[in-house]
Amino acid sequence: MDENEKYYNRLIWMLPNGQYGYYDKRHLFAYAEEDQYYSAGNKRLIASVKGWKINLQVCYDLRFPVWARQSFDSTRDKSEYDVLIYVANWPERRSHAWKTLLCARAIENQCYVVGVNRVGDDAKNIHYSGNTLVIDPMGQVLYHMADEEDVNTITLSKEKLEEVRTKFPFLNDADDFTIL
Repeated sequence: MDENEKYYNRLIWMLPNGQYGYYDKRHLFAYAEEDQYYSAGNKRLIASVKGWKINLQVCYDLRFPVWARQSFDSTRDKSEYDVLIYVANWPERRSHAWKTLLCARAIENQCYVVGVNRVGDDAKNIHYSGNTLVIDPMGQVLYHMADEEDVNTITLSKEKLEEVRTKFPFLNDADDFTIL
């Protein structure tokens, strides 16, 4: 809750040194009446860790590519971020869309995408199969875990990311726009 008595579906980004930031989910899932209880966020959070720029998103935001769209400064040959992370509650019955959209976000933004999704059944007997994924900038799945909890370490390659962006400079041709 903020000082204006509003509630948000909030992702907290915490660093080991105690610094933190937060992202308030932009797109509320009206189908489940989330919009009846929470307010939509209005700004993105792009965190920096050890030279990596990370765009943080929540669940239903995945369905809205403009909100995640990579901004690119061709005069400096710089992308806005390197990794896009989605933390989610996507049920198994929509897992095909989940996996497909994660791959699309990686390809269209020329970045790594990490989709972390829950597993198990909720109180309404809705099943969540996980389908946690790490995807490279070409849309290739580097890691996939379904139907069980897991802790895993993946090493992302900044060199591979830059190679893809240099070899296929598609972001240079992207439409200009501003996210307010």
